[in-house]
Amino acid sequence: MSPLFSTSRIAAILLVASPLATLAPASAATPAPAPVAAAAACAPLLQHNFLRLQDEKPQSLCQYSGKVLVIVNTASFCGFTGQYKGLEALHAKYKDQGLVVLGFPSNDFSQETGSNKEIADFCENTFGVKFPMFAKSGVTGKTANPLFRQLAASTGKQPGWNFHKYVVARDGQTVTSFGTSVDPGNTAFVKDVEKKLLAK
Repeated sequence: MSPLFSTSRIAAILLVASPLATLAPASAATPAPAPVAAAAACAPLLQHNFLRLQDEKPQSLCQYSGKVLVIVNTASFCGFTGQYKGLEALHAKYKDQGLVVLGFPSNDFSQETGSNKEIADFCENTFGVKFPMFAKSGVTGKTANPLFRQLAASTGKQPGWNFHKYVVARDGQTVTSFGTSVDPGNTAFVKDVEKKLLAK
């Protein structure tokens, strides 16, 4: 007489009861995670992290993908420091159209000697700056941060003084350069910003 449970019958019972038998097809159909596609959409120019000026928390520039950017190196004790007011006005006027001004304090020209907190307090209390600003860093030569190295390579121009401005198009690739003496209210500068805002 054959045993109550033959070897083949036990194997069949285990196969049906096994959770792997039901889970395998579902896991095979799981789509690829979304972050891979999101990372691919960020232009190489923006694939950098910088500490926020106010609290030194890391920030990815990829959050500004698809925006028109005015990137400027700043200083608190410069004859052009008053441009903070014009930059904030520009940011406020066009932010709803997709403009973001990004400020990068630097002591490369010996006119930004304070701590990050002191710089943040000065900008907010003196000029009411609300546009994003980042921790003090180098913007010229061998000590330039990676973003400013790329901007210089793209335009052939690196900052010769404080408040040099780069205007970056929505594609994160097209960049124009404006020197220190070009005020944020300058007609040619504003027209370049507006042209890039209209381009989709």
